[in-house]
Amino acid sequence: MAGLDFEKPIIELEKKIQELKSFIAEKKIDLSSEVKKLEDKLEHLRKDTYSNLSAWQKVQLARHPQRPYTLDYIKMIMTDFVELHGDRLFGDDKAMICGLAKIDKKKVMVIGHQKGRDTKENLKRNFGCAHPEGYRKALRAMQMAEAFGLPVIVFIDTPGAYPGIGAEERGQSHAIALNLREMIHFATPIMAIVIGEGGSGGALGVGVADRVAVLENAYYSVISPEGCAAILWKDGAKASLAAEVLKLTGQNLLKMGIIDEVIPEPLGGAHRDAQKIAQSIKESILKNFKELEAIDKNKLLKLRYAKFRAMGVTA
Repeated sequence: MAGLDFEKPIIELEKKIQELKSFIAEKKIDLSSEVKKLEDKLEHLRKDTYSNLSAWQKVQLARHPQRPYTLDYIKMIMTDFVELHGDRLFGDDKAMICGLAKIDKKKVMVIGHQKGRDTKENLKRNFGCAHPEGYRKALRAMQMAEAFGLPVIVFIDTPGAYPGIGAEERGQSHAIALNLREMIHFATPIMAIVIGEGGSGGALGVGVADRVAVLENAYYSVISPEGCAAILWKDGAKASLAAEVLKLTGQNLLKMGIIDEVIPEPLGGAHRDAQKIAQSIKESILKNFKELEAIDKNKLLKLRYAKFRAMGVTA
């Protein structure tokens, strides 16, 4: 498994244990006590490392290439998924997934950013950076969800909306602004979950929800750490400092009232046990929708509006 810089001691020890086990199997000798010592050391090292991650290290985990993406979660926790395509104006944006599905037989509309696993797919998915047609497709899906009384699940995982000339020519800022306005008024429960990167307006363009959750090693921020460092210090190398200043981790966001929940990840990150984190996400979705569906729709809209109006206001 590919590792990050701070994970190298863990990966080296894992490799050493595997080599020792292979040696034992080949030579047919008993070195179980040595293996046990190394495994205990590995467990201690894992806990010590992942329990004390800096904000920048969490950003790195949020970007891990083996981390589960929207389609992975759809496959693991939903059934009967039918993808919807196109914005009925320009085209179909592969960076934004929209579709109908069931979660424990409950019909839902699911929306989410989608990255690629290799260079070819990343080019197809535009590295998870949606174009205006992606946001318009998401808006169309949410309008359909409201019409049929379906709750909406949003998986957020993007460095930001695509800033290219073509996207600007087709109204990128207008598409995002329109979504912000319209999502406040949809009379159906909406839950957004940041599963990896939650970058700027690209994330918020589908993130106006009744409940917003962030995975333990994901981040949600107005700008990337590199972008912030380049603006404030004219030095992108100070991204780790910017990550601390931005308070972009779920734990910080929860304290500030920006989000409603931090969903714990398996030790080492979501990619270490995809089924386990998928189950945690599923439980959170079902719990929150049960609570939200018990609220009168007029009150639900008032609470959603008040939630976002209160952000950034100090006593």
